[in-house]
Amino acid sequence: MQSEQRHLKKELSIWQVVGLSVALMAPSMAANINPQGSASAAGRAVPLTFLFAAIGIMFIAYVFVRLTQHFNHAGSVFGFVGATIGPRFGVIAGWSLMGTYISYALVTSIASSIFATSLLQSLGVMKNPPSWTPFLIQAIELSLVLMLAVRPAKKGTHFLLSVEGLTVLMIVAISVVILIKLIVGHGPQGQHFTLSVFTPAKGVTSSDLFLGVVFGFLSFAGFEASATLGEEAKHPKKDIPRAILWTAVFGGIYFVFVTSVEVMGFGTSSKQINSFINTGSLLGSLGSTYVASWIGNLITVGTVISAFGCALASTVGASRLLFALNRDSVETKPLLVISRRYDTPTVATAAVVAFTALVTWFVAVILGSSAFDEFNWFGTIGTLILLVVYLLATAGAFHLLFISKKLEVPKYEMVMPIMAIAILGYTIFRNVYPYPTGALAWLPAASGGWVLVSLVVVALRPKLAKKAGLRLTQNEGLIPQDSAYELDHGHEALDLETR
Repeated sequence: MQSEQRHLKKELSIWQVVGLSVALMAPSMAANINPQGSASAAGRAVPLTFLFAAIGIMFIAYVFVRLTQHFNHAGSVFGFVGATIGPRFGVIAGWSLMGTYISYALVTSIASSIFATSLLQSLGVMKNPPSWTPFLIQAIELSLVLMLAVRPAKKGTHFLLSVEGLTVLMIVAISVVILIKLIVGHGPQGQHFTLSVFTPAKGVTSSDLFLGVVFGFLSFAGFEASATLGEEAKHPKKDIPRAILWTAVFGGIYFVFVTSVEVMGFGTSSKQINSFINTGSLLGSLGSTYVASWIGNLITVGTVISAFGCALASTVGASRLLFALNRDSVETKPLLVISRRYDTPTVATAAVVAFTALVTWFVAVILGSSAFDEFNWFGTIGTLILLVVYLLATAGAFHLLFISKKLEVPKYEMVMPIMAIAILGYTIFRNVYPYPTGALAWLPAASGGWVLVSLVVVALRPKLAKKAGLRLTQNEGLIPQDSAYELDHGHEALDLETR
């Protein structure tokens, strides 16, 4: 029984697509806390780690540019993987992406609560907040996330995007002011303009640098989001690839520039870098120090909202994937419940929020972690999983371009996906070798364990995995018409459509 094909309205211009992609990357939140994670490993060389990440992202951007030139549907990363190298790999990518979304829901909600705690301190509401304050604020925010994630809220989304854009503009303006002050004079503690921020301090190894690079990749997460707008763009085969490329270029310039100013603004000595790592709001602190306290507070407000918006988007992404994976495989009935009023997966959404809260509090109580520890740890876990997804997408693009040759490109472009694989592979390698010690030892194990679950399912239940992968990819609009993946059992796909 054929269902009526429904298509989204093509109304987005190239600038709207770019704007949405940049906003979903949440550069204001990323610049306000991710450099601290990088500095914890790489010291003053934070801008260098972001430069390495930016170079890697440019090669990965090539992958998505080519994929979206071939596919112009509203597809996600796992859809591209399933359509290029097979439905079982699509399941692995979908499961992995869900793990990334859950990790990022925790990371961004805890980041928002860290910013909010810093704001309360700056305003004098709480002079010495207890260590559990961010966790309490996060619990309140997760309750709001649950309320908003189960109902469509286009006006709220537009508000979040507007706040993101204004905050980014303020960050760029203040960074320029700080840079000028450092060039023509100096900071309150003798800070000055220096290019030493692009060189590692003595004792910082290449492994330390690539531990820091993870937070660079974390900052770019979502740069390929415009791929999901393929059905809404006016000229998808031109505008979507351009949007992905321009978003990557913007992110590279923005993050390297802002992190350079941040490190120079705090100073490059060991004591100053320690202060850099422990501040509650990097740009809020710099804005207050170099411009005016109200400017710093205003930026912090913007980043609180930005991080909350990311937590909401991550929760929505995770819950929709949980619903889809369950629907297309084991079909656990409670997780299939859909709100009659809002047409959203309410139980799956509640499960994601509850899991996020439980993990947060479990790690805090059992391991005695601080809020920033959890930001650092789960940021690493989520990004390592995301790098695996990017690897699969890159392998799919290589298959599409140079094996099945569904899109004609010059042979010399083969170097692009190869370089992407090399950079992604080396970053993952440097995060597991030499293997981290202490509390950091469980981070690669957690990210690897999450991916391993999908590998085990695919190995033990190959038919179920293939069925789920076919459905996942078909629901992304990528199979059967424009797929580079040649279905070896076409009747199976047809059977899935008629069920």
